[in-house]
Amino acid sequence: MRIKINKDELVGTAVLAVLGVLVFYAWPAVSLPQSQPNFNIHNETIPQIIWGDLGVKMVEAGVIDQEKFLALYDNSPLLQEEAGRLIGSYEGNLKITPENSGLVLNLLWAYGLGNKNEILDSGPMTKYGDPGGFASTGGWTLAQGEAMEHYSRHGFTTLNNKEQSLVDRVSRNIYRPCCNNPVHFPDCNHGMAMLGLLELLSAQGFSEEEMYRIALQVNSYWFPDTYETISRYLEIKGTTLGAYDPKEILGYEYSSAAGYNRILTQVTPPENQPGGSCGVQ
Repeated sequence: MRIKINKDELVGTAVLAVLGVLVFYAWPAVSLPQSQPNFNIHNETIPQIIWGDLGVKMVEAGVIDQEKFLALYDNSPLLQEEAGRLIGSYEGNLKITPENSGLVLNLLWAYGLGNKNEILDSGPMTKYGDPGGFASTGGWTLAQGEAMEHYSRHGFTTLNNKEQSLVDRVSRNIYRPCCNNPVHFPDCNHGMAMLGLLELLSAQGFSEEEMYRIALQVNSYWFPDTYETISRYLEIKGTTLGAYDPKEILGYEYSSAAGYNRILTQVTPPENQPGGSCGVQ
């Protein structure tokens, strides 16, 4: 059976097809909504971390001299009380807030310095001569004896291979704006403290994603002006900090000294914000 084709209908169909192709290519592309990390440095709450008797162990080992440590907070009674609990018989959780972030920095600094870890034993800290000459080692003045007497000497927390691998991997991707080195090279107090934090998080079963989120929040406590400035910079570019993976923000492009200085050429930082000192706080 032969089908009779109407030439007028055929031409009309062809015209519609061509118009359809033209409309398809001319119409602006619409981006589908993407899943966002939804990170907000002002609203994030850091999960409480098991602290247990770590404070007592560090005092007993001598990496923290109790008298020196508490004297640091003579002018801050509330912080001194909290410090006394955290290096005393208190066996609760460690809660990190903007208000106690300096105290926590010192505790984690001591822990990161003293806890035995292969990153300290064979990582970049050992590649440039005596590791005792860095700010993270020579600057720790709150120990009994010299800081290097405690460098990677104490088994406060022993990581299995999987946990150590996670710490190693994450530590290579987290920077701080006081220098250009990642946590894997903890040559200042912030790097050593962050190394200690990563060890605790890994040992307690936190995921890699959770570790980055917590690390970014803690970094924003230690360097509030830096992350306010980065947030402003991203807003000027038409986006927000929450649109980025915390891992990316913690990377060299944003969180290293070089990356942050590049951002400073394009945005004015907030005034009167305390900076991140690399000494005992």
